[in-house]
Amino acid sequence: MFKKILIANRGEIACRVIRACREMHIKTVAVYSEADRDALHVRMADEAYFIGAPPSAESYLRGEKILKVAEQSGAEAIHPGYGFLSENAEFVRHATRAGIVFIGPSPDAMEAMGGKISARKIAIHANVPVVPGTTEPLISFEDARATAEQFGFPVMLKASAGGGGKGMRFVETEEDLKVALETAQSEALASFGDAAVYLEKAVVRPRHIEIQIFADKHGNYVHLGERECSIQRRHQKVIEECPSPINDAKLRQAMGECAILVAKAVDYVGAGTVEFLVSDLDKSFYFLEMNTRLQVEHPVTELVTGIDLVREQIAVAYGEKLSFTQEEISWDKHAIECRVYAEDPDNNFLPSPGKITRLRVPQGGGVRDDGGIYEGSEISIYYDPMISKLAVSGRTRLEAIGKLRRALQEYEVGGIKTTLPFFREIVEDAEFVAGKLDTGFIPRWMERRKKPQASETETDLAIIAAALAFSHKQTGRNNSSGAKIEAQQSESRWAVAGRMALHASRL
Repeated sequence: MFKKILIANRGEIACRVIRACREMHIKTVAVYSEADRDALHVRMADEAYFIGAPPSAESYLRGEKILKVAEQSGAEAIHPGYGFLSENAEFVRHATRAGIVFIGPSPDAMEAMGGKISARKIAIHANVPVVPGTTEPLISFEDARATAEQFGFPVMLKASAGGGGKGMRFVETEEDLKVALETAQSEALASFGDAAVYLEKAVVRPRHIEIQIFADKHGNYVHLGERECSIQRRHQKVIEECPSPINDAKLRQAMGECAILVAKAVDYVGAGTVEFLVSDLDKSFYFLEMNTRLQVEHPVTELVTGIDLVREQIAVAYGEKLSFTQEEISWDKHAIECRVYAEDPDNNFLPSPGKITRLRVPQGGGVRDDGGIYEGSEISIYYDPMISKLAVSGRTRLEAIGKLRRALQEYEVGGIKTTLPFFREIVEDAEFVAGKLDTGFIPRWMERRKKPQASETETDLAIIAAALAFSHKQTGRNNSSGAKIEAQQSESRWAVAGRMALHASRL
């Protein structure tokens, strides 16, 4: 087995990989920017090396610096985590030429599935269903309009090189198409250096369900079931669970087989995720994209299947066979994960950087928190504001929800705004508890959350009733005490009663 691994990442995923390495008796090497000098992953690793200024373009995205550290430290392999260089094929090639093992798929597989258009073509060739749409980038507004008319509105515009909702626009009518196309192209160019955008027919109220696959260098391919990822804000997942409330054994098998067909088409090795859109009406499903790396939400799969995906990644990269077969996987538990962000949910989920003045992490049976912070640490403005992943598991979905409610109440983070209050409300929502999920869940929840406004007549009646009740109560008190100033205070009482009733009517 490897003796030393460099983790080319930061935050909670770097800490997660370090823990797996410790269990395997592997030494770890951390890298850090100026903003992360006191970060938890730096403290946890056996060695740590400074690689640059806070902006990721000057530190965590500088592949040559990371390879230099790997050579200097004697690391035999690099684990990329997710984000940063995890899907950078050129970085993988440079690492391979330097004699360093990249813990992930080959650069060819990465490139084949990295572009959404090329991935669609591969899925079509593998006879995997895809959402009706283009297999080439749109070349003009006229091209986009003609294509949209062919499939019918609504449609989705998507950046070919993109992810995380960037360069993505939902378009309901032809009147909105031109502006949406220009915005998607501009955002795609700024985010990925590639303005290519393609078009798909929009699936109304779809579920976002993904299949975790694993493959080794000996030709073994296995899927570990699905994760429900439909609860999203700005097209980014915030709550995930395994298994999906909509899935059954037949649907899981069909989606799992399609996911493996896609992986086999590119000779995939390692952990990967094949994402699908699933119709909530008839359970029809369509290939969406493939992520050629470990996913943020991998803990829910681990909690249900009992398989350590990071440990398996390392073993497969070393050349070992998968430690499990398809027949050994079962889904007799349920797990749910919340991504705890340093964001203000009452202010459009804007980032909330700052110092953590208090931290109380929930504990107990079936509760897991993958964090990268500690009390007194700083949430930087330079990186993704996710601070931890809270995951729970139970024998049933309702039991898991009960544990999640309890864990969220125990979780305390002081000094910054977080999404914890948001999650505490979500887990009490009737639609969430019933498993009625799709990618439009959060906007609908926010509408339901708004308190109904009383009509003008209802408000007037409330004021009158409250005023009469208040006056009667005060009169009784004055009579019992023999007070003689009832008439003088009457006008004042009515004014106070009116204000109280008006305030009550607005609550």
